[in-house]
Amino acid sequence: MTKLTDMQMVLLSTAAARPDGNLLPPAKSLGRYGDRIRRSVESLIKKSLAIELPVREKERSWREDADQLFGVSITDLGRTAIRIDEEPAAAPDEIAVKDHAHEPAAASGLAAPREGSKAAIVIGLLQREQGATLAQLVDATGWLPHTTRAALTSLRKKGHVIAKVKRDETTCYSIPAAR
Repeated sequence: MTKLTDMQMVLLSTAAARPDGNLLPPAKSLGRYGDRIRRSVESLIKKSLAIELPVREKERSWREDADQLFGVSITDLGRTAIRIDEEPAAAPDEIAVKDHAHEPAAASGLAAPREGSKAAIVIGLLQREQGATLAQLVDATGWLPHTTRAALTSLRKKGHVIAKVKRDETTCYSIPAAR
């Protein structure tokens, strides 16, 4: 699995959503980080997740060689790296928190947390049919809300699929049952 930075993920995701697959111009959410964007694009090209192609518009160009402008487009490998072809369509009221592994922990061979640990408690609450709210997770672990959200991110990075659903005005998190 190719490790991608947040900026690389945004660049590839934006490109995948465009009909021509061009990484440029970058998404507005990236702001004015020209040097960081340039380094990210260079890295994507080196990893074969993006490829240089001739373009006509200056704002879509990455570099210029003589009189030819070159843009950068996402490759099939780039689409695979962000799992664009494997993501199921989410219902409007359900948005999956990004998971780079896209497979349940048991299927990916992850070690189960130590029984009775706070991580095991969190996973147990998330595996319930109704999942758990942030407040329930905070109450069960004694962690602060930002620590609890960091724990959810850590579980996601370890390969757990964490779904995020709005019920009434409350956000609920869950680990969907294996398909």
